[in-house]
Amino acid sequence: MEQYRVRSDHHPAQRRLQRPPAPPAQRRPPAATGGAAVRPRPRPGGPGRLPRPRLTGLGGGLFACAAMVLAGGIDWLIFDVSLIAYGVLFLPVAAVTALWVRPADLITAPVSVPIAFAVGVWPIAGGSGGIGGQVMGVVTALSLHAGWLYAGTLVAALIALARRAVRSSRRRIRMARRVPAQG
Repeated sequence: MEQYRVRSDHHPAQRRLQRPPAPPAQRRPPAATGGAAVRPRPRPGGPGRLPRPRLTGLGGGLFACAAMVLAGGIDWLIFDVSLIAYGVLFLPVAAVTALWVRPADLITAPVSVPIAFAVGVWPIAGGSGGIGGQVMGVVTALSLHAGWLYAGTLVAALIALARRAVRSSRRRIRMARRVPAQG
C-alpha cells in the first residue's frame, strides 16, 4: 500500500488554508458606553458588496457565453429581437467578465467576450433555410452590429489592463518595502 506524503505546516499552500483565530469582541468599560457593550464592526464582505468570484479563463468564457445566451433569450422575449438591446446587454456582461476573472487569467477576458457575443447572437440572428442560412444570419448580425462587439471588447480590455496595472504597482510597492534602500 502506498503512503502519501503530508504537507508540513510550513508549506506555503498549507499556510494559506490556515487562518488565525478571530479576536474576541472588544468591549469598552460600561462607564464609557452607558452600560451597553459595543458591537464589533461588520466585516468588509458584508451584504452591501458585490460578489468577487475568481473565475478561471475557461470559467470566464463559459460565464460570458451563458450570460449572452440568456441576454439573447431576454431580448427575444421582451424586445422582439432587437440587436441594439442585445448590444446594450453585452456591455455589462463584458465588464463583469473582466472583473470576475482571476488575475492570472486576465488576458482571456478580452478574448472570450467577443466569442460570447457571437454565441449569444446565434438564436436571435434571424437566419433561415438550414445551417447555411443560420450562419449567414450570424455573420450579418455580427457585421451590422460590430460597434457593440468592439465596444464590449474594449471595455473588457480596459478593465483587464487596469487590473493588471494595479496588480503590478502593488507588487512593485511590496518589493520596494522588502528591499532596503542602498545608498
